[in-house]
Amino acid sequence: MESNYDILGIGEGSTQKDIRDAFRRLALQVHSDRGGESAKFIRIKQAYEDLKVGKKYPDTPLEKLRSSRVFSGDADAEVRRRNEIIGREVSAEMLEAQEWAGALRRASITGTRMFGSKTLGEMEMEVKANGALHMKGNYMAGSIAYDGPVIMQGSISSPSWTQEFGTNIVVRRGDFKMVNPLENRYRIENGASVTAEAGNVIVGNVFGRKYRVDDPDGRVGVYTMREHRTRLRAPRGRIIVENAVNTVSLEGDIVMLLNMEDNVQISAREVLVYGSKITHDCDIRLKQNGVVRFFERNSVLGLSDDSTISLENGKSLHLRTIKSRRIRDLDDGLVEDPAQYAKGATMVGDGFAVTYDMLDSLVKDRGGLEWRGILGRGR
Repeated sequence: MESNYDILGIGEGSTQKDIRDAFRRLALQVHSDRGGESAKFIRIKQAYEDLKVGKKYPDTPLEKLRSSRVFSGDADAEVRRRNEIIGREVSAEMLEAQEWAGALRRASITGTRMFGSKTLGEMEMEVKANGALHMKGNYMAGSIAYDGPVIMQGSISSPSWTQEFGTNIVVRRGDFKMVNPLENRYRIENGASVTAEAGNVIVGNVFGRKYRVDDPDGRVGVYTMREHRTRLRAPRGRIIVENAVNTVSLEGDIVMLLNMEDNVQISAREVLVYGSKITHDCDIRLKQNGVVRFFERNSVLGLSDDSTISLENGKSLHLRTIKSRRIRDLDDGLVEDPAQYAKGATMVGDGFAVTYDMLDSLVKDRGGLEWRGILGRGR
């Protein structure tokens, strides 16, 4: 088995100075900023940290498994106890990272440092000369707020065993961006929260989590559903994601995405849907003077009739209404030059701007015939 000395390319009799010098030399060679790979840097960094405390060999896969949050060989109480210890450790590390990065930002200086847990994996954090915070590695738990742009190279998750150490990333100024999230398969999942207070959130796929919990008294067929809703917020900017799946909330000025599947909620002034799938339990909450656009020509086929658009004035309607409504049949004044559209063209597809006023006109008062006819079916 390769030892930590082998990883650093030094002999077993090396002094602490030799170990430190070897790490620094290799780190310069493999650092991602010099064209190296983050995984190699993290491996070298781990070997250095192990040797500082006299640990000759890195953890075996079994050792990593036994100390990880997914190990299930112990009793549930022991697994929970271990998970809480790990969560508390990572959460404390993220608070320390926040203080460290904030101090560098205020002093206008750069720096690089490792944070996190040896069990769940460490993250490299670097404050750049332009004030941006680069985070490399998977973010697993805890809260951090930063007064500048954040660039993420890794996935983001949140503990499923407790809300106390939940992941909450807040960018007070600037954007939150993932680096090539689709190519690198980065994702945000399991109830994590990311907010850009005055900027944009640009990421890949976003997943929540919803699961069934059996009745504690053992009654057959009795259970409750638990949710870990993943939330992205950019109240003054754009949210750009690939797919939002299984208990997700997106709240921004503008939201752009491909598909919405399984209990996804969007709240925005402008919503741009480029894919062709919205399932029945999804809701678009449109703000006053807002607009929704569906760009896929055949998207009408994948939009569930029972998915909804809710308006800020309290009214709502099912998507079946606009899937079948022809543009030429809209009330006068709602569409400029309706004759330019094909006779059978509906409100869904080709990026047609479905405005707040159009939707409001399709939903009359609660006592009206159209409200009962459109919204009463299937309920």
